[in-house]
Amino acid sequence: MAQHVLNQLEEHRSRYPPSLRPTPLFVGVQGPQGSGKTFLTSRLRTHLSSPPHALAVTVLSIDDLYLPHSGLQSLAESHPHNILFQGRGQPGTHDVPLGTSVLKNLKKINEVDAGTVGIPFFDKSLFNGKGDRVSHGETVKGPVDVVVLEGWCVGFFPTSKELVEERWKEPVPTLEPGIFDMKTFVSVDHVLAVNERLKQYVEWWNALDAFIQIKGPSSAQLSIIYKWRLQQEHNMKAKNGGKGMTDDQVKTFVDRYIPGYVFFGDGVTKGLSGAEGMETEQPPSWTGKGLSVTIGDDREFLHASNF
Repeated sequence: MAQHVLNQLEEHRSRYPPSLRPTPLFVGVQGPQGSGKTFLTSRLRTHLSSPPHALAVTVLSIDDLYLPHSGLQSLAESHPHNILFQGRGQPGTHDVPLGTSVLKNLKKINEVDAGTVGIPFFDKSLFNGKGDRVSHGETVKGPVDVVVLEGWCVGFFPTSKELVEERWKEPVPTLEPGIFDMKTFVSVDHVLAVNERLKQYVEWWNALDAFIQIKGPSSAQLSIIYKWRLQQEHNMKAKNGGKGMTDDQVKTFVDRYIPGYVFFGDGVTKGLSGAEGMETEQPPSWTGKGLSVTIGDDREFLHASNF
């Protein structure tokens, strides 16, 4: 992962004349719940900021761009029957204008007269675990070499109504029917509501120069998420005296994310295709600059490939 970023940074810098300081390299990192993407992103930041590289790296988590508690409540109340909007997580539960502002300011942070940029922070422990944005977050001052935007749905693109309807009818890949049934869990209209909100996120994705995707084996890309997230919860409870979700609550938690992977996850490699009111075809800005890292049941490295 580090070498991929270093290679992309070198290429990124080569496009600027010596007299002009390059903008930061923007790298998207996407991986499912429990895959270790936050841990790997932290390790990546530490490695790149240490000698011999000594780069200035800023990490922005999409989780810190959630709507404040009041905004999440309003969204849930205005869509009382859509389980995908009952709590944070899905596209539509983030503060898109805030994220756009932060990304634009980070893009300009190496300019001579650039000021500091405040990184938002969302505290998931507030309001009995529903969370809220708090005022204190990291303040970033230039110059910055690399900006990492990480999250479970980074790079997910909206799609067409026809494709949503088609996938809704099909069995969920790599999941047994007894584990998750799309038709009883969510309606087509509920997915289309998320699809409509996802159109606003394309501006975020267009800011990205390179990409890293972390995923499980192709035969278990969705089923393994339940295992990883359950392991994560057990590990946390072992350290904090047993505070956390029950196994059933973990399954319910993961269930709400499965539609996102099914309907929008292939946007990471395919980009925009057929979404109403937008360009019919738009490959990702990171095409040819992506790294796919496949890990196994125990998060061990299996293989990597470029896309």
